[in-house]
Amino acid sequence: MADLATQLIVFTDLDGSLLDHDTYSWEAASAWLSRLKRLQIPIVITTSKTAAEVTPLQQMLGLSDMPFIAENGALVSLPGWSSHADYPRKIFNADYPQICRLLHNLRDKQRFAFRGFSDMSDEEVADVTGLDLAGAALARCREASEPIQWRGDAVSLAAFRLCLRQHQLELTQGGRFYHVMGCGISKGNAVNWLKIQYEGQQQKKWVAIGLGDGPNDVSMLQACRYAVVIKGQASQNVQLPDDFNGEQFWTGASGPAGWSEGLNYFLRELII
Repeated sequence: MADLATQLIVFTDLDGSLLDHDTYSWEAASAWLSRLKRLQIPIVITTSKTAAEVTPLQQMLGLSDMPFIAENGALVSLPGWSSHADYPRKIFNADYPQICRLLHNLRDKQRFAFRGFSDMSDEEVADVTGLDLAGAALARCREASEPIQWRGDAVSLAAFRLCLRQHQLELTQGGRFYHVMGCGISKGNAVNWLKIQYEGQQQKKWVAIGLGDGPNDVSMLQACRYAVVIKGQASQNVQLPDDFNGEQFWTGASGPAGWSEGLNYFLRELII
């Protein structure tokens, strides 16, 4: 099984998974982080956060040379892959300025009632998200998606969705905000794209383990051979499709302790 270790790749959500939801500590996962890094197993952060938010977290976690997936799969950052055609990052849809221009035009012409991060200052984003000012500034450094606060009714929301689809964009609902991004964008599609890039580089198949705690992690988990659903505030709403042909494990612990529990379960099964 030693060869399998060189082919293993880990995709992980951050908040409530690798990081504690409240304290952002990863202490309970530190032993497994060290072991995976020692075995040179890629650990790919897969998150709704922006690249600007992920980069300092990568540095703190000791993962600065690893690719990561940001903005719910709208982009993949490729640090250390300078020879790759998409270096330094792959954006899967229209870029942020294009998305914002379209949204502002639709709002002006159709009178849709919403407010996006591009309409807000750092102070306003901090107020609606609970982030500090520095964190709000990083959250506003967007490249491929726009969070919005919807202020209209259900009928106008349906009309808004239709207008977006006519421009190859779609609306997904998060915890506090709706997110506007390209049609077909998901964490899972980004995971599949990145696995293909790894296979192209090393000419072998990669076995993927995914770890997440919420509904927006389902596509990521579905794209992996082994899926770890970490106990959390929204984990009861996680449901993998009936046609998921991998293996799944639901943890009893939450946050980084659950992250380690999931790896213990599957990596022990793989005898790594």
